Amino acid sequence: MSVKTKLITALTLILLVAFLATSLINYAFTRATVREELLNSSLPLTGKNIYSEVHADMLRPILVSTSMANDAFLKNWIDSGEKDLGAITRYLSDLRDKYGFLTTFFVSAKSDNYYYQDGILKKVGPRDPHDVWYYAFVRKDVEFALDVDTNQAEGGQLTIFVNFRVEDENGRLLGVAGVGVNIDRVTGLLEKARRDYHREVYLVDQDGLVQVHRDKSRIERYYITKAGGIRDVAPAILVPRDDSRSFQYDWNGEHYLLSTRYIPELKWFLIVEQSESSALASARDNLARTVLIGLLASILIIVLCSITINHYQGRLEKLAKTDPLTGAANRRALEEAFEQFAYKADRYGTPFSAIIIDLNKFKAINDEHGHLAGDDVLKDVAAATRRIIRPSDTLARWGGDEFLILMDGGLAEAEALAERVARALADEERAIPVTFSHGLARFEAGDTLESMTLRADQAMYRSKDGDCRDRDL
Repeated sequence: MSVKTKLITALTLILLVAFLATSLINYAFTRATVREELLNSSLPLTGKNIYSEVHADMLRPILVSTSMANDAFLKNWIDSGEKDLGAITRYLSDLRDKYGFLTTFFVSAKSDNYYYQDGILKKVGPRDPHDVWYYAFVRKDVEFALDVDTNQAEGGQLTIFVNFRVEDENGRLLGVAGVGVNIDRVTGLLEKARRDYHREVYLVDQDGLVQVHRDKSRIERYYITKAGGIRDVAPAILVPRDDSRSFQYDWNGEHYLLSTRYIPELKWFLIVEQSESSALASARDNLARTVLIGLLASILIIVLCSITINHYQGRLEKLAKTDPLTGAANRRALEEAFEQFAYKADRYGTPFSAIIIDLNKFKAINDEHGHLAGDDVLKDVAAATRRIIRPSDTLARWGGDEFLILMDGGLAEAEALAERVARALADEERAIPVTFSHGLARFEAGDTLESMTLRADQAMYRSKDGDCRDRDL
């Protein structure tokens, strides 16, 4: 793996690890903050708001039932032998219409008649499943109680009944009076809370039995003392307290947070519950967006870094392999090119040759015109030569005023190339005329760059001395 690849890989890992670690730490901090806020503020506040609404909605039925239990008319009517059915019917009907209740009723302990706003509904009996509530209430010997049951007087509609004991001055039971409230009024409050706050709100009695829930299938059937993970904290929930309390539990891979509040007037517990995952939905979405943006930003940074590194690496490589004055290859680049030419020659039998070009009377140019003019001559010669040679050929600066060309082909091709370069220099109009001498050498098995260029150099000097034409020694 190259240094550049290692650098880019390390940079990528650092960016991704740092970004992901920061995002996850922020998410963990947000999660802890959300949990703390839910347990200590948000859930209790929701419970307080719902408590106020439920309390206000149920307080009137309780007060009316209290009034009925202590109403002199009702007691006198009972003492008179319950003879005037029209009187009790009008009494119950007026109360229902005045306060908008679903039903009003009185169950006589003497006659077992169940009176309601339209007359006598039935006689209660211990063997009737619908009358279990009556005997259970009488046995408890409490002043009042709430009960959720189907309303036979209203076609089986689910109703919250407020039951109140009616006693004479000696404490003897005369019957049970009360009102029935449409449970939809309360479940509507709970459904609104679920829509507004995305939280489950419900009411349970002191045994943990659900009394009011937006899911009516759970009413009078679902005990929190037996259900799911909440059963682990149910005993602590079902302790009457004046203040709100918070609990947590796990169930089916979800973590739940809840707040409870006891409603002494109803003897029910109000529970506000929310899964942590739903509370953190926005935080998870934000984490996903942050990670996505971060990954895109990281990719962009890596791409820009790669482009920048490649750009400067290319410049450095060019500087490391290029003669700064003429732009021709330097000695290091020439050695690499020679190795490639030699490899092809050894493996595939591809011939190649070397041409050494030595500018004539270059010292005189420097002496007469100055070194800056001499530098311009060198640059012109390099530029003209590059225009002539093929892309596969290599032009290198061999010495002060010497250039070396490596090219595919034998001596004839090399000689033709040298002549084309000479014509190109002669055809160009310049203030300082330029000519050169050259020597050729063809690669032979076992040649090195030094041995090959030595033969070309010797051929060039013989050419200068007029001993012979350029040829391979």
